[in-house]
Amino acid sequence: MSQSPFSYVRRGFGFFWRALDASRRTVLNLIFLALVLVLLYAIFGGGAKPLQPKTTLVLDLKGQLVEQSSVNATDALIANARGAEVHRMIQLRDVLAVLDTAAKDPNVGAAVLLTDDLQGGGQAALREVAAAIDRFKASGKQVVAWGASYDQRQYLLAAHASEVYLHPMGMVMIEGFGRYRNYYRDALDKLGVTVNLLRVGTYKSFGEPYIANGPSQAASEAESYLNNALWAAYTDNVEKARKLPQGQIMKTINDLPAQVAAANGDMAKLSLSEKLVDGLKTKDEVRQMMITRGAADADGKSFRQVAFDDYLARVPHKLTGDAIGVVVAQGEISDGTAGPGAIGGDSTSKLIRMAREDNSIKAVVLRIDSPGGSAFASELIRRELELTRAAGKPVVVSMGNVAASGGYWISMSSDEVIAEPTTITGSIGVFAILPTADKVIDKLGIHTAGQPTTWLGDAGNPLRPLDPRFGQVIQGSINHIYAEFTTKAAKARKTTPEKIDEVAQGRVWTGAQAKDRGLVDRLGSYGDALKSAAARARLPADARVVYVERDISKFDRFVEMIGGGTAKAVANAVAAQLKLGAAASTGLPPSAATGIANDLGWLSEITAQHKPFTAITHCLCESP
Repeated sequence: MSQSPFSYVRRGFGFFWRALDASRRTVLNLIFLALVLVLLYAIFGGGAKPLQPKTTLVLDLKGQLVEQSSVNATDALIANARGAEVHRMIQLRDVLAVLDTAAKDPNVGAAVLLTDDLQGGGQAALREVAAAIDRFKASGKQVVAWGASYDQRQYLLAAHASEVYLHPMGMVMIEGFGRYRNYYRDALDKLGVTVNLLRVGTYKSFGEPYIANGPSQAASEAESYLNNALWAAYTDNVEKARKLPQGQIMKTINDLPAQVAAANGDMAKLSLSEKLVDGLKTKDEVRQMMITRGAADADGKSFRQVAFDDYLARVPHKLTGDAIGVVVAQGEISDGTAGPGAIGGDSTSKLIRMAREDNSIKAVVLRIDSPGGSAFASELIRRELELTRAAGKPVVVSMGNVAASGGYWISMSSDEVIAEPTTITGSIGVFAILPTADKVIDKLGIHTAGQPTTWLGDAGNPLRPLDPRFGQVIQGSINHIYAEFTTKAAKARKTTPEKIDEVAQGRVWTGAQAKDRGLVDRLGSYGDALKSAAARARLPADARVVYVERDISKFDRFVEMIGGGTAKAVANAVAAQLKLGAAASTGLPPSAATGIANDLGWLSEITAQHKPFTAITHCLCESP
């Protein structure tokens, strides 16, 4: 039977399609193979070229100094695609590793510290970096700092350099600690919003902005005591580093108007005369100075140097052997899961459990930088540490910038608690906050009614006034949680709940003050915590350190391999309207409007959690 012409066409098209498909797969496979070869070469192709002698380490610190970065490769790519700026972060552990490794590297002859893009960091973390700069200098190597200008955080690091230079049009701006807060009682009254605050702790001041027009006497007393101690530690540190007379920084601030007039407004000249800097130089002048002191690069246009990120890739890591597991607890503590840079009761507990069940990990260090949050989530984390100790693995807590309220709660099951002198800790207290908008709906002509079977039915409805009986129930629960807090703290500190209560009541302390009051074991650095954990587990002092962290996605891992670089969002309509209204209708400066929106947005979040109430262990505090 003869075949139709269409069958020949169909067979011919099929042959063509199969050939095209085979060619496509061949080309794609070749491209994929080429990518694999490039990756393999990058990873195993001999590594970085050896440094030449007299290489200068360039510490260009860009971003916010944090314990753990919350920016992943996906976020960075999306931000770049949208043309938005990526919020940069630099991990404290990376800076310490680079400085300590470079101090022992015979090919690194000096370091240049650039702080213009350092966007903040807590006092404890900054002091850790300053100490690492001191160790680098102790190895016989010079550190030259240069800045277009210095704020007080940047200057804390620069002050520890061997030489400090400033642009001739720059300034050193040291302002002091402490800021004004906003209080919303009258504003909320005008809106018709009633905030019901139930708390335990005379000094537990977190909710005061929503129920008052100013701080209580107890809150003012505690804040003043804390800020003065932190300020004294800062000025003492800088004055010793710069070899200035004690009290000079405070004197300079007090005399600033007269000194500015005498210098004809030249702030750089004033900084030089006050010996805050060693000279006024432009960046190119510093570059030429470093060429003269060290060695020129291959082009002869700059000095021989290695960038921070490039040197970080050279830092050796032990891949096998017994290890200390480090779990980073950074950010607010919330129920459930949270990504890097935040603390979730379930997710952080899982990390601790992973460390406990890993046979190669012989001890655990919990590194805390947290103002607290959910009491329930805090207890989940504390319990996992308790189980870890019961399994025979030592637990050492290392307090960073802040370890207060819930951040202190999670420290209460450990073999040792080590705090920095400028850590903010304590704040042993509990509160619940319930905003109600019954007056708002009255103004709008909205009414609510129903027939629940008991008085407790729908008692947490924010459109109804708080039932006094419900308030009594919540207060009883808050009292119980506070008793749990002080009892567990007393057991951990080997004292009585009554003694803990005397230094609790929601009051915050510096690490040094907490040590005097028995709330921590000793003052020390993150490195001291690693050494303590190693000694307790009978490991060598330089034992392998493993960071127990959530696995990143395959896409993020791929992007990071080829060189690619949780912001918390208040995603409810009320907070969004508050932001728009504060910025657009009030005429407030954007920075002030954003602060107000964040405060009121937090209040809106609490209302939107769909729980009768949440027991909160949070301090109104952050490291200045």
